[in-house]
Amino acid sequence: MSIPEVFVNCPKGLESLLLAEVLALGAASARETVAGVYASGPPELAYRICLWSRLANRVLLPLARLEVNSADDLYRGAGSIQWLEHLDADTSFAVDFAGRSDAIRHSQFGAQKIKDAVVDQIQGLTGARPSVDLKKPDLRINAYLARDRVALSLDLSGGSLHRRGYRQVMVPAPLKENLAAALLLRAGWPEVAAGGGALIDPLCGSGTLLVEGTMMAADIAPGLLRQHYGFLRWRQFDRQLWHSLRAEAEARREQGLAAELPEIRGYDKDARAVAAAEANIAAAGLEKVVRVSPRPVSALKRPTHRALGGAGLILTNPPYGERWGEIEELRPLYRELGELAKREFPGWKLGVFTGNPDLAQELRLRADKTYNLYNGTIPARLLMFALRDADRQSAEQEQPPRELSANVRMLVNRLEKNARRLKPWLAREGVSCYRLYDSDLPEYAVAVDVYGDAIHVQEYAPPATVDPQAARRRLGEVRQALFHLFPESRERIVFKERRRQSGESQYQPLSPQNSPWSQKGSGFVVSEGPAQVEVNLKDYLDTGLFLDHRPVREMIRSLARGKRFLNLFCYTAVATVHAALGGAVSSLSIDMSNTYLDWAKRNFDLNKMDRARHQTLRDDCLEWLAQGEGSYDLIFLDPPTFSNSKIMTEVLDVQRDHPDMIARAMALLAPGGTLIFSNNFRRFKMADGVTERYHVEDISPRTIPPDFERNPKIHRCWLIRAKALQ
Repeated sequence: MSIPEVFVNCPKGLESLLLAEVLALGAASARETVAGVYASGPPELAYRICLWSRLANRVLLPLARLEVNSADDLYRGAGSIQWLEHLDADTSFAVDFAGRSDAIRHSQFGAQKIKDAVVDQIQGLTGARPSVDLKKPDLRINAYLARDRVALSLDLSGGSLHRRGYRQVMVPAPLKENLAAALLLRAGWPEVAAGGGALIDPLCGSGTLLVEGTMMAADIAPGLLRQHYGFLRWRQFDRQLWHSLRAEAEARREQGLAAELPEIRGYDKDARAVAAAEANIAAAGLEKVVRVSPRPVSALKRPTHRALGGAGLILTNPPYGERWGEIEELRPLYRELGELAKREFPGWKLGVFTGNPDLAQELRLRADKTYNLYNGTIPARLLMFALRDADRQSAEQEQPPRELSANVRMLVNRLEKNARRLKPWLAREGVSCYRLYDSDLPEYAVAVDVYGDAIHVQEYAPPATVDPQAARRRLGEVRQALFHLFPESRERIVFKERRRQSGESQYQPLSPQNSPWSQKGSGFVVSEGPAQVEVNLKDYLDTGLFLDHRPVREMIRSLARGKRFLNLFCYTAVATVHAALGGAVSSLSIDMSNTYLDWAKRNFDLNKMDRARHQTLRDDCLEWLAQGEGSYDLIFLDPPTFSNSKIMTEVLDVQRDHPDMIARAMALLAPGGTLIFSNNFRRFKMADGVTERYHVEDISPRTIPPDFERNPKIHRCWLIRAKALQ
């Protein structure tokens, strides 16, 4: 039987490649459309596409186009097709329905109406009822609804053809097999392989590019490993024709693997990814051809153990992050990849597939070609670079500085204005760590903090209504503005996304330790008045120093002479350092985090504090206060707004719990002593019982420093003392 026309669909952006492929596979005629190609040709065309297409998702045989203005129209239209020409009563089937209209509001409802029409027709003619199998049907019926028309087709592929059958182990964010094949074709791999050039993927993940590249070089049909196709239970299936096509493909595979194949290698720093790649390569039967090994990008070098017949191809799909902090941590990875490719592989081609054009700029290379594609629903680009010798490449990359856009210039102006306003105060007070910007402009919802010659930038998580592409573009503009203003700090600008933390997550490193771009051990020392303080801008959400509490710490230093000091919820105990430098005779700093207490001890050592007099304790502050031990002249109580850490026996809510916390702390206060109570809950209201029982002075306005004047609700602060006896 001749097949007059099939529709071969594919991911967006691959249509022109698919058109060329379908014609090469024997189509007599073909025409391109959105996300696919219509093709007609000899009887074996559909089978050959299913077996040999590296790009297609499905091969659909159109049956009818139905005008559907009601559910009954859909049922009658589906019932007009002679289904016994395509499936037997003992054939299981499923209906894949996509689209909606006023008449058909849910895909499940549309699929149900078509299923009913098929079952009712076959049961009426044969007396037998075909079964529906949604997971593994013998045959799939495809329905696509648009503009009140339903296109009904048989899915001859029986599921997406990108599932070749060799992927045994997954890694996060894997490339689909047909997208990997498209990247290889766009990168010119068939021509490179024909010339004897090598293929290297330095961030190989589960090895998809390597397997697809090998199958191309060895002339292996990508569908040979598949166990199921939809046409195998189609009533018009030509078994003899199919077997001859498979036999031809098997022979070509054997011949291809017997020939001398190019060098194909993959590397990944993550040993788990390498193990996944090895499993998938073995499942494809290519373990004798493809080699993978654990190796970071920094170790990337041109192969020298085997003579290469021609220039090779480096093709990779590096991670491109979702949140701003992740994106910033990836910049060194891209930069290193570009530098090593340029230095180690002159004469080769480099292909980088990324969904983040801003990260692609870190390659510091000029793309010769750019292909717009999609990775799932994410717009992405394949950037192709011809790697020339290093001197020539560097000369070609030298470009005049890019002019700032109007938006970036607006942000630069605001940063400069803030810097001018703060300059006299910074000089007068000797402040080196301060907030320069805090969402002054609605379009740029970030906080910019300066720590000496380092800069810490936090993006406030945008609401779901903000377009992610627009948010990403604005963050790129923030980066441009900061690089323009602080060129000497270019390598010391750290970007993060600020998210609400819960439990112990606030104590955990931001980057997993097996990440190739993790930068643990990034602490350095800054000055705050006479105090030396360790800060870490990279590894944790918070830096170790709450800048808005600077005046509170200065107050503690001025009040501490000769006092016994208690610091509850001490964090990194910078307030204790100031108390000691102000002359406190002893101190106890309590927190439930070993991470912060170890940090506190390092701060003590930096300031040459006597650990025998200035002690730390790991404990739940609520439980410790309940025990009521000791007597103190000066207490600092700065609880979190909310905490549900597993270490705590109770959930802490500062609004609910502050009367009890204050009462227990006041019970430990020596006569004439002072409790400094502070919190960051913007809607906090001091309980009437506290103000009635104690002398309470709200000193919040006096504790907001000039760099936080735009955000006066950053914290609230009170001095609390016992009332004089009447």
